[in-house]
Amino acid sequence: MKNLIIITGASSGLGLEFARQLVKSILEGKSKWSDEKTSELWLIARSVSKLTESKKELDLIIGDSKKISVQAHAFDASGIGGTRTFENLLTAEKAAGDFTIKLLVNNAGFGTYGPFKDTPAEKELEMTDLNVTGLTGFCASALPYLERGSTIINTASLAAFLPLGNFAVYAATKAYVLSFSAALAAELKDFGIDVCALCPGSVSTNFANVASNGARKEVLHGKDPVKVVAHCLEKAAKGKRIILWSAQWKFTAFMSRFIGRYFGARMTYKYAKRPYKSE
Repeated sequence: MKNLIIITGASSGLGLEFARQLVKSILEGKSKWSDEKTSELWLIARSVSKLTESKKELDLIIGDSKKISVQAHAFDASGIGGTRTFENLLTAEKAAGDFTIKLLVNNAGFGTYGPFKDTPAEKELEMTDLNVTGLTGFCASALPYLERGSTIINTASLAAFLPLGNFAVYAATKAYVLSFSAALAAELKDFGIDVCALCPGSVSTNFANVASNGARKEVLHGKDPVKVVAHCLEKAAKGKRIILWSAQWKFTAFMSRFIGRYFGARMTYKYAKRPYKSE
């Protein structure tokens, strides 16, 4: 019998930082999501090369310890196809022996900058497949293997709190993640399973480079991912359902209650332009 910790989007950014901090906390005996059983960390992302490098880094941290091991699974987590691949991995693992998923971090996702009319529809649909369908499917696939004390962390966004011009589909997908996470938390409360939505604003990762198609290499005013993840794990361990690290993010989320949806979308469309390169 072993404990599984599963992180999607684990080859870089917040996902890799989640992996680093979870490994260290388990080695130090400070993690809520480990006990006397052996823990196994699954890293899930599309890039074989990046996952290989991430696993090497974590293996060096673990050294000779028997408390935790790392497995890298390279596949596209988006859509129904990603969910089926994940289900097959869990089924194969079950055939090899009993396990419990102690923590699922649904971190895989991406965004696109620019007005909806100027962004490729295929890319927007791919985003929805990953940010919405894939995340939902992973939650469903993991449920039979969760137990009292297990936790799901879904990475939403500060963009979840208000429709955003020049960021329309991304904000909508993250609004879904926030709404879904809150509802799932309510449904699983009686089973002792926690669900929380991490809602970061700008964080210093590769997000902006991808979202802008290379027009913006680094996000503006990005926060430290180490602090964001540490705060998230601390609050998730205490059962917090919506997690915002900085005071600025908390204020923005609070004030969004008083801004009309159309007004917010119109103002961000006119005055919050985001650089992007056309395909």
